[in-house]
Amino acid sequence: MYTIMLYAHILSAVLSIGPFFVLLPLVKRMETATGDVLVSHITTFKSATRLVKHAGHVLVATGILLIWQGPWEWGTSWIVCTLAVMVASVFFLARAFTPILRQFGGEGVSQLLLVKKLSRSLWIYILLLLLMLWFMVGKPMFW
Repeated sequence: MYTIMLYAHILSAVLSIGPFFVLLPLVKRMETATGDVLVSHITTFKSATRLVKHAGHVLVATGILLIWQGPWEWGTSWIVCTLAVMVASVFFLARAFTPILRQFGGEGVSQLLLVKKLSRSLWIYILLLLLMLWFMVGKPMFW
């Protein structure tokens, strides 16, 4: 059972990170997109973040089960660090994309500025996810 949970955990980690790399070229295309094309890009972006969110739920659930059934304690440094970054990333994710996406097509709003903000938020979130991935794979012991 532990192996199945570990597999589900790794798969959900892939699904939590992978879609954001697909969004990088999409965001670049949003600079010049208009009308229905822009709407479809925004819809794709929202769908990808929804997938990541649900994969994150599986990631957390399987992570809890793995700690419960595995050799690791909750106070282990890499687990504590992963949880700290995860909490920060949840707050960041809640404010990073949706408010920006809602502004597209608005009056007096620079599309290039919005794309820059979206791209910046995307890279910050990718770095947060990669940091958590490093904690889970490398399992560094800080204390």
